[in-house]
Amino acid sequence: MFDITSSKLLILGLVALIVIGPKDLPPLLRTLGRYMGIIKRQAAEFRAQFDEAMRESELEQLKQEVETLGSAAEAEMRAAERSVETELSAAGESVNAAIGDAKAEATKAEDGTGRTEERTEELTEDRGEDGGEPAEARSRPQGAPSAAPAANGADTEAAAGEAALRAREQSGA
Repeated sequence: MFDITSSKLLILGLVALIVIGPKDLPPLLRTLGRYMGIIKRQAAEFRAQFDEAMRESELEQLKQEVETLGSAAEAEMRAAERSVETELSAAGESVNAAIGDAKAEATKAEDGTGRTEERTEELTEDRGEDGGEPAEARSRPQGAPSAAPAANGADTEAAAGEAALRAREQSGA
């Protein structure tokens, strides 16, 4: 800012000594020093307030960035959840289709003629008035395996598997 070297400072001191005089120079320098101290404190206080304002703006900016990251992460989690649900439903549909195919295969194997529709109609007609077991299941001895597939999901799958095994055994024997 000001380029004050030692030679310029010496010249300035001599001019001040001559103009002001040796008697008034020490109180003038004390007053000048006090004012310089006040100016330095004001400058330091201003700098501190400015730095604090900068930190607050940086903190606000960081807070906004964290909120943005949080909402982006939440959106990604929801998208992943939707894709998992979609894949699970597709897998469930393919399992249900496979179970349906296994039922049809088992019914074909039991019938031996390849007429699955007629066998399904016969099984439906054989059910009693209460919608219970087929007539053939009611007439067979207790503990004897049923030739018709079971009504619920897990039992149906197991019965279809057993029927397919019996059909293979009969055709191989």
